[in-house]
Amino acid sequence: MTWDEEGVYVRGVVILSQFQTVGRDLFTTGLVSSQSGNLSIRLGERIIITRRNCGLGCLEEHDLIETGINKNDRHTPLASIELAVHRAIYRATPALAVVHAHSPHAVALSLTETEIVPMCTEGLSTLGRVPVLGWNMEVKPGGLADIIARALKQRHIVMVHGHGSFAIGQLLEEAHNYTAALEENCQVICLLKSLQVKTAKK
Repeated sequence: MTWDEEGVYVRGVVILSQFQTVGRDLFTTGLVSSQSGNLSIRLGERIIITRRNCGLGCLEEHDLIETGINKNDRHTPLASIELAVHRAIYRATPALAVVHAHSPHAVALSLTETEIVPMCTEGLSTLGRVPVLGWNMEVKPGGLADIIARALKQRHIVMVHGHGSFAIGQLLEEAHNYTAALEENCQVICLLKSLQVKTAKK
């Protein structure tokens, strides 16, 4: 991203700050590792997305890539490998922000469940029943774009089998909140599964 005029520069600083705050929170809470996960926002027919293989915990200006939602340009090759998924989501939904994370408990449950159902009332109210997409399909970064986008027409967050979550919102902060809520609820589910195993052994 480059900012020349004063107003554009100020907007750019605010956008960078938003990416840095959410990226740092995702990394410090273990929802992404050193170079996993990606973030994006929509600005009209343009998208600002994190650079391929960058670390979300320490984002700098050069880590934000601006390109088209429907058209490639010279910056497109620098964008995250998940660009196709982010583009599909923006084309299919009114979302203005997307967060993709590899939260460990959520990923673990995605390997055994076809749907993640929060056990507490708050979690169920916030997230609903979260589908796990990609069972019996080839799952690779940047894949299942249309399937993910269609699923997000009905909800705020989905999981991809053995891969990670995609959450949407009007702000990066909102999409991050859904991501964090899913991981918290998955931790509770995993704890309950662990307690049930211990109880069964007595």
